[in-house]
Amino acid sequence: MAMAVVESIENLVSARQLLQTSLEKSRTLASALDKMGPRLEEINQRLPSLEAAARSISIQQCAFSRIRDHVDRAIGPAVAVLKVFDTARELEKSLLSDPCSDLFDYLSVMNLLEEALKFLSDNCELAMKWLEGIFECVEDNAITNDCCLLNVKKSLRILQELQVYEERARLEGGALSAASRKLEIEFKRLLLENSVPLALDSLATSTAEQASVFASSSWPVPVIQKLQAIVQRLNSDNQLECCMSVYVDVQSSNAKHSLQALGLDYLEMSITKFDDVQSIEGYIDQWSKHLVLAVKHVYELEHRLCNDVFKKIGSEVATGCFSKIASQSGILAFLRFGKHVAESKKDPIKLLKLLDMFASLNNLRFDFNRLFGGEGCIKIKNQTRDLIRKIVDGACEIFWELPLQVELQRRSSPPSDGSVPKLISFVTCYCNQLLGDDYRPILTQVLVIHQSWKQEKSLEGLIPNQVHDIMKEIGLNLDAWSKAYEDISLSYLFMMNNHCHFRNLKGTKLGDMMGDSWLTAHEQYRDFYAVLYLKKSWQSLLAPLSQKGSNFLVW
Repeated sequence: MAMAVVESIENLVSARQLLQTSLEKSRTLASALDKMGPRLEEINQRLPSLEAAARSISIQQCAFSRIRDHVDRAIGPAVAVLKVFDTARELEKSLLSDPCSDLFDYLSVMNLLEEALKFLSDNCELAMKWLEGIFECVEDNAITNDCCLLNVKKSLRILQELQVYEERARLEGGALSAASRKLEIEFKRLLLENSVPLALDSLATSTAEQASVFASSSWPVPVIQKLQAIVQRLNSDNQLECCMSVYVDVQSSNAKHSLQALGLDYLEMSITKFDDVQSIEGYIDQWSKHLVLAVKHVYELEHRLCNDVFKKIGSEVATGCFSKIASQSGILAFLRFGKHVAESKKDPIKLLKLLDMFASLNNLRFDFNRLFGGEGCIKIKNQTRDLIRKIVDGACEIFWELPLQVELQRRSSPPSDGSVPKLISFVTCYCNQLLGDDYRPILTQVLVIHQSWKQEKSLEGLIPNQVHDIMKEIGLNLDAWSKAYEDISLSYLFMMNNHCHFRNLKGTKLGDMMGDSWLTAHEQYRDFYAVLYLKKSWQSLLAPLSQKGSNFLVW
């Protein structure tokens, strides 16, 4: 019983405590509810603005959804541009080295860089179009994300700069421009290392076989291939003029050094010295020999090298370079010297020298036409034609004036001792040379050319007829000179000596042309004047002998 009472009391105590706890929670909840009322009112008041914000977010999400396709399309070109730009930067670093180590690899890098720059230029434009479309969409849909707009603008500026990257690379100081400059330096280095002056002084005394081997020498094939590759590369960069200038400077200097070994200072002698033909006969002979060496070896080699180096660009470029090399190294000096000789004082002895010069030029005619026949060599070609015309005109003028030149000597005095005048010896020797195998074919060709220029028919016997006229004038001179002696016996001696001189021309070219009757006539005149001379000289001795004849008888 007592135990039951105790348990009931404990239950009551527990119930009371529970009720107290519940009451405390109720009070706390009531207090919280009292506080929540104002907060709910505040939320209720903010609901319209939150609803408007939610609607705005929904609109922006829709707008961004619409430009997503534009963004996707722009990302591809933009990423490709960036990758190629990185590649271009790496290629630029590779071009900082010198091309001499591996020229063809260097040229390959230049080509790759050029392709990369072209890709940048083309694809930057495409990416910019897509970004411009994004920018328009953003503005059209009233998207006020300033960060987005700034990024789009920044991307456009970057692409605009990359778009002109190719142009800047080609400008002075740019990667391609600097690489082209290095190629020019390498081009010049290759030329200087392989251009060696020809030993023309030793060639002048070499055999024909040695000379042929000498003339066929050229540069090694790998060197030619490198020069060709550089020329093609610089041509594609519009730098061909610089390349040609370097080539002409180096090769004209080399050709000039080759010719200087021959001692060509006489080509620049004063014009006044040309009137004394006898004093420059040796120089004229040298001119003929040196011109052959210059054309057949120096200019032949330079012509071949020009064609080898520039043949992939075009024959006009090669011809232009060769023309400048020939002009700057001395061919014009050769032509100018010949012109001064042809224009100098008309002296009979100069005829032979003019014929020598014509023969040299005629022998080189094929070479001149082949080497200097192009349009780029028009100046050299015209001056060569002018020189030939002056030589032909000068030679013919002297030849036709030879009888007159003999006649002009008629007023001079004969030798005081009755010997053969120097003029007679000179003229007969001179005519023998003109009629000889060395000069007669050349003189005939010159006369035929001159006749054709005048549109006159070629006349048979031009040379023999002119020689007959010369000898006719010589005969008239002899008659005039013989009458100049006061001593008649000396006159007879003079005539005897000269007819003897003409009689001794038997077997010579002149004697054969004049014929046996002419030689026989001089032989008869020689004997005739010999008799007269003896008769006259003995008569001059008989007078004193007859006066002292008695004295001789006593003895």
